[in-house]
Amino acid sequence: MSKLRAVAVLAAAALTLAACGGGDDPGGSAAEAKTLTLWHYEGAESAMGVAWADAIKQFEASHPGVKVKFEEKGFEQIQKTAGMVLNSDEAPDLLEYNKGNATAGLLSKQGLLTDLSEQVTKRGWDKLLSPSVQTTARYDERGIMGSGKWFGIPNYAEYVMVYYNKDLFKKHKVEVPATLDEFTAAMDTFVKAGVTPLSVGGAEYPAQQIVYQLALSKANRQWVDAFQLYKGKVDFKGPEFTYGAQTFADWVKKGYLSKDSAGIKAEDMGLAFMSGKFPIMISGSWWYGRVAAESKGFEWGTFLWPGNQFNAGSSGNLWVVPEKAKNKDLAYDFIDITMKKDIQNKLGNAGGVPVAADSSAITEEKNKELIDNFNKLSEQDGLAFYPDWPAPGYYDTLVAGVQELINGSKPPAEVLDEIAQPYNDNLADIGG
Repeated sequence: MSKLRAVAVLAAAALTLAACGGGDDPGGSAAEAKTLTLWHYEGAESAMGVAWADAIKQFEASHPGVKVKFEEKGFEQIQKTAGMVLNSDEAPDLLEYNKGNATAGLLSKQGLLTDLSEQVTKRGWDKLLSPSVQTTARYDERGIMGSGKWFGIPNYAEYVMVYYNKDLFKKHKVEVPATLDEFTAAMDTFVKAGVTPLSVGGAEYPAQQIVYQLALSKANRQWVDAFQLYKGKVDFKGPEFTYGAQTFADWVKKGYLSKDSAGIKAEDMGLAFMSGKFPIMISGSWWYGRVAAESKGFEWGTFLWPGNQFNAGSSGNLWVVPEKAKNKDLAYDFIDITMKKDIQNKLGNAGGVPVAADSSAITEEKNKELIDNFNKLSEQDGLAFYPDWPAPGYYDTLVAGVQELINGSKPPAEVLDEIAQPYNDNLADIGG
């Protein structure tokens, strides 16, 4: 039992607390702590935002005298400043951080994250997470995911899928496509009717994920593991990336997405779809809760990207504990609460993809479909992670490259050369 909890038991005379952390952590004694500083970037109405808000209430109820100081940060804000902040005295006790070699892997290699391996075994978190979900939690000494020490805990899962406006599909007599050919035929129908099919954000992650989905339509597991885990050489002029870049450029020419998409951020993409202006949005399950809450005046649904064996997706983002965190025991206790069945069930019923829920407790049919589709991908070994993961700074490289495809300022072959260079440079740096 931690020192804080021992004090709490004495003070309350009969209070029993669960999930106790070790009190001898050099990162800070829980007995001296009155505040757990928590950062995450989930909107209050999102499934994760709803679940973590409940977790905060449970944490404060089970830790008398301790308050959670929650600071909502933007995804881009944390993405760009984490290395600097975590290497300072301003580091929070716990934060949500992007998973993958270029993000959590890089910080682990730099010594900025706490090794959670002992806590994982002690608290049984490894028993709650499937092998495919665990991939993004563990990093070797090179910062490559899939093996080594635990530097993060995934508490939800996610994948890229297709959101669609059922009313617009019905109006234009478009059926839900089962193949990529049917998908493009559906978009042709909208274009002929003067409707731009896709709401796209080219200034951030969404557009690059579409290119990756197209590349994955030509990929196998060997190619995915070579690209993501450095288990082989990647030919950026091979059929996978060539098809992805060329087809995406063709989609722009065909009018499937607007050329001003290059300057549109993910938030504006989502707002445009939720306002009913576009028939289709290709993005992640992290949008699901907001689409459910904010879409007004039309019926909507989702389906998996048609025809692919492999799909962008993985565990969700990670809870990570900075090496300079002052209250590590409290951070471990909070993680433990987010992994509890009732919090995971709440996440699922709010439209998220839980990793440790009781499936029979998910009551909403659309939410069941969301979770079932993820389980289908996971069971067929179809999770292919995300295109920006392999190399530090690769996110910005891909944003710039895909913007060039949208603007038509460079042909696909030149863009592929641009995105190959930093990938291969990083591979050389780590001795690959």
